[in-house]
Amino acid sequence: MSESKGKIAVLTSGGDAPGMNAAVRAVVRTGIARGYEVYGVRRGYNGILNKEIQLMTFHDVSEKLQHGGTFLFTARSAEFGKDEGKQKAAKICKELGIDALIVIGGDGSFKGARDLSKYGVNVIGLPGTIDLDIAYTEYTIGFDTAVNTAMEAIDRLRETSNSHERCSVVEVMGRSAGYIALWCGIANGAEQILIPEKFDNNYDKLIAQIKENREAGMTHQVIVNAEGIGHSHELAEKIEAATGIETRATVIGHLQRGGSPTARDRVNASVMGAYAVDTIERGLKNRLIGYKDGHVYDVDIDEAFAMKKSIDDYEYEVASILGTRCDYLK
Repeated sequence: MSESKGKIAVLTSGGDAPGMNAAVRAVVRTGIARGYEVYGVRRGYNGILNKEIQLMTFHDVSEKLQHGGTFLFTARSAEFGKDEGKQKAAKICKELGIDALIVIGGDGSFKGARDLSKYGVNVIGLPGTIDLDIAYTEYTIGFDTAVNTAMEAIDRLRETSNSHERCSVVEVMGRSAGYIALWCGIANGAEQILIPEKFDNNYDKLIAQIKENREAGMTHQVIVNAEGIGHSHELAEKIEAATGIETRATVIGHLQRGGSPTARDRVNASVMGAYAVDTIERGLKNRLIGYKDGHVYDVDIDEAFAMKKSIDDYEYEVASILGTRCDYLK
């Protein structure tokens, strides 16, 4: 057996996202193929502090690709949130001889990774979050599956709304970002989309539009409401009281996190996982892996944190136009 090039550890952190398992699998198998020992850390940063770290083999990641969630588990760690906890985690990584730590997670997980890098741990990040709210990348692992899950649910809700001539308020996830809501709004032909980046809290205007739509002959309407706006049940009550139209609220919730990942999430997560290992192979440190202009790439972690992300104004305009009924605007 040839001598190992070094030790790589991989963990999943924050909210689970479909495709995380594909990324872990790619890290493990690419790492072994490149001559590294690859270790899986269970339960995120908490797993480092508790030394829940296990050497991985090709077999350990078999039959994981098609499953949602994360077989390494994820957990929040109050201890790691403190400076003393991060210093302890960095010390453990050094004691175990871990040359690089690959972190699969969202913005909060990356902040933890950046803090670890300040204590001498080489960190490589993969964007695993359904929210699509990380600035440096055009794609995040899990978003495609989550938005397709929400889209299919809203299609079903529209059918029952049509049968009962209702107005439906459908709340989708995304934390403080409106990307899932915007995509579902376009994909589902929603009459209204409420996202934190654009909604001005003008509920009178919203209700007036719902009334106009009903007067124009629309028997049912769908309002996609982002988690960052929230209060969907209260909104439904307000709409029904103001319009007389039967209105129901549905919060899709954590269903969007589960399920078998789509082909896009499996493929992109796999490529990004392999690229993370090859970034280490190239001798680079403290990088985040992402997609830009259709290609996988890496960026310095501090540079990535300085970037800002915003909703595409044109996509939002298109959603607004397609959700209207222009045939009665004469």
